[in-house]
Amino acid sequence: MRRRAARSFLGRIRLGTAGTSPRLRRWVLAAALLGVALVPYPVQGAAGVPPAATCRAGCRASGAGSTPSMVRWTAPLSGAWSVAPGLAGTVPAAGLAYASAGGGLAAVGAGLTVTAYSSRTGVLEWQDTLTGFPAGAAIVSVRAWPGEVTAGVSYRPAAANGHLGAPRRTEVALSGTDGAQFGRYPAGTFGGAAAGSRKYTVVVGATAVTSYDNATGRIRWLRPTGPVPQAWRTDGHWLYVAESPGGFVDSAPVSALRRIDLATGAELVVPPLEGLSFQGTLSAAFDGVVLFSSAAGVTAYHGATGALLWSAPGAVPEGADHRPHRIYLTEGSNLVGVDPQTGRVKATASGSAVNGAAGVYVVRNGVALGLDQGGNGDAWGYDLAVQRVTLAAPGLPWPHYFVDLSGVGGSADPAGNLVIIAACQQLAPAPPAEPATSAPPSGAAGATSSPPPPTAPASSAPASSAPATPAPCLRPELVALNL
Repeated sequence: MRRRAARSFLGRIRLGTAGTSPRLRRWVLAAALLGVALVPYPVQGAAGVPPAATCRAGCRASGAGSTPSMVRWTAPLSGAWSVAPGLAGTVPAAGLAYASAGGGLAAVGAGLTVTAYSSRTGVLEWQDTLTGFPAGAAIVSVRAWPGEVTAGVSYRPAAANGHLGAPRRTEVALSGTDGAQFGRYPAGTFGGAAAGSRKYTVVVGATAVTSYDNATGRIRWLRPTGPVPQAWRTDGHWLYVAESPGGFVDSAPVSALRRIDLATGAELVVPPLEGLSFQGTLSAAFDGVVLFSSAAGVTAYHGATGALLWSAPGAVPEGADHRPHRIYLTEGSNLVGVDPQTGRVKATASGSAVNGAAGVYVVRNGVALGLDQGGNGDAWGYDLAVQRVTLAAPGLPWPHYFVDLSGVGGSADPAGNLVIIAACQQLAPAPPAEPATSAPPSGAAGATSSPPPPTAPASSAPASSAPATPAPCLRPELVALNL
């Protein structure tokens, strides 16, 4: 039994010096409690758990209507949308779409248009098209805050020689009430808004983090971050920025972290308490704990002291859940919820309990959201405590989950249990098949050719039949789900 435990996931979690030194353990605990008291809520990372998929017979509730519906509301999506084969699902006909749920809104950006819906009812609140950008500009992120929505726009200005200049990004700040634009702030290519409110917007730029006053556009505070863009993550009202010679693209080794208060700009430089650098690249932050990932697994450090807390070899971070207070990791196909401070396993969803072509995308209140892809798409909520599906939403063809690489925006509301996805309720009819133009073989004298059988339109085909190439969607919808 001891050998088996040593080989198990729990047996491979190792405590750092904060676990072995009583004095340091007390000091870290005091700092952690102070951090928890100051953090209003943790911010969910962009979850992308590898396919762990649809449940086998036995884990779903039996009987029609026996599982409560997850759907809170549906609303039509404006613009042209298509259904793409594979995991992409329902996407814009041109470009990409970005979305965010938070601050009482569900906001979607596609092209240069931002549309905001009430997160409670799905009623259209406002729609605004961003102007003043050169041709080819497009929204590359949408983030919703209390009283504000920010849209990151990527573009390439014209250079003096007539060629296109280097890529740039501008963060556009819009009123959460009516969509009125009140600010445009320069941002890093991998940066953008890290915090927002009616009063101010904090933007991660290429070489600095800057807080702007929304009323005047003036700088409230500015914190330099080095000559190259760096990896960053948020945790409540804290921003962690890595210090790495390679910057965002090659963000290891990380010799220190900048811990910045998003409200005041107060900064603390945190080096690792052990060694010359943190083990891996900055991948997540939650509850005063920062996670670093490498090919060897996940290593957790205290965000204020740099003390090594625990490590989980072979694991990958997959986000956090603020209500049960857990960090979620995957090892193989298993989803594992651990205590942020100790790394002790608190919940597990075994890969042997699920199969099929779907995935687990986010966890809220101990319930993991799964999406079955394709024309017979379903959404389902797997309760880790009871080890079965307790929520379901059938009939969401070609579902699409919005992801923000920063972990700030995306489908899931970081402060609640709302998740928004796109789905297509009706495909456009397939074009009629063109008649064959080749003549019959010369040796087939007297042979008669029969007309080909009629081709059924795509909308009349079974829901499970997926188009081989992107097909127009006649009824694209935004669907709000409760977890």
